[in-house]
Amino acid sequence: MRRSDSAGGPARTVTAAESERYDPFTGQRIVSGVNAATSVSAQLGLEPPRFCEQCGRRMIVQVSPDGWWAKCSRHGVLDSTLVGRR
Repeated sequence: MRRSDSAGGPARTVTAAESERYDPFTGQRIVSGVNAATSVSAQLGLEPPRFCEQCGRRMIVQVSPDGWWAKCSRHGVLDSTLVGRR
């Protein structure tokens, strides 16, 4: 699989690890054509992600009254302000 650079640069090869995505609420690998069950609270945006979407690892999650943040040991911090949930 090849992906072009967003700036219109040359195409680069995408490795299998980069193309894999994981469900942020269950940690299971996302397979096209298969719909995984997601809780109603997660669908409504009331639940913070518990697993990293890039690697499937469990994240450290801190919930506060005005939002949340989650930290993956490999990919850094995701904050609810970044995804428009605060």
